[in-house]
Amino acid sequence: MSIWVRISDFVSTKATTALSGLVETVRTAFAGDPATRRRVAFSIAMIALSAKMAKADGVVTNSEVDAFREIFEIPADDARRVAGLYNLAKQDVAGYRAYAEQVASLCGTGSPDCPLLIDVLDGLFHIAKADGVIHSKELDFLTEVAGIFGISGTAFERVVARHVDKGHRDPWRILGLEPGVGHAEARRRYLQLVRENHPDQLVARGLPEEFLKIANDRIAAINDAWEVLEPELKRA
Repeated sequence: MSIWVRISDFVSTKATTALSGLVETVRTAFAGDPATRRRVAFSIAMIALSAKMAKADGVVTNSEVDAFREIFEIPADDARRVAGLYNLAKQDVAGYRAYAEQVASLCGTGSPDCPLLIDVLDGLFHIAKADGVIHSKELDFLTEVAGIFGISGTAFERVVARHVDKGHRDPWRILGLEPGVGHAEARRRYLQLVRENHPDQLVARGLPEEFLKIANDRIAAINDAWEVLEPELKRA
C-alpha cells in the first residue's frame, strides 16, 4: 500500500476539510506504528508547506502536482489522491507559519538542525526549483520556514548551496568545510556526510521511499562537491 493511500485513508477517517489539523493528530493516530507515523507526517508536511509556498509566490496553478510527480515517485493511480490533498492545503485558511510550527513539533529530538526537518526543507527546495528557478519570494518563504524549524544559518546555507546555482556550486559550503582544511580531515567529513545522507538513513528517520529522489540528489551534490575539492586539497 502506497503512502498516498495511507494518507488519503487517514484524511477520510478524520472527516476534515483542512490539513492543518492533521499534523498534530498524526502524533497519536500512529502511536503504535512509529515508522508509518514518520512517513505520514513527512508527506503531509511536504504537501501542506509546498502548497503554501505556491501561494507565497503569488501564483497558484495546476502545475504543483505535476512538479510533485516530476520530483517524487508518485504512481499514476495515486495522482488523484495527491491532487486532492494539495487542494485541501490550498483551501485551508491556516497560514504557513502555523503549518511550519506544527511540523517543527514533530521532530523528536527538539534540538536545532533536526535531520527530519532538514529533509522537509530539502524537499521544499526541490519543488521550488521544479520550474527551473527559485524565485525571491520562494527563497524568502524557505528562509522563514527554516527559522521556524530551528535550522541554523550554517545548515541552511548548505541546503541552499545544493539547490541555488549562482553561476557555480559552492563545494565548501555543501561539505561544511573551510578553505585551508587538510585533505585527511576533509575526506573524513566527506565520508561522514555520505554515511549520514545514505538513502537508508533517510528512510530510517521517516523519509518515504516515494521521496528518495531527495536522498539521491543530496548524495550526488555531496559527491560532486568532493570531486571538485579533492584535487585542490591534494595539491595544497
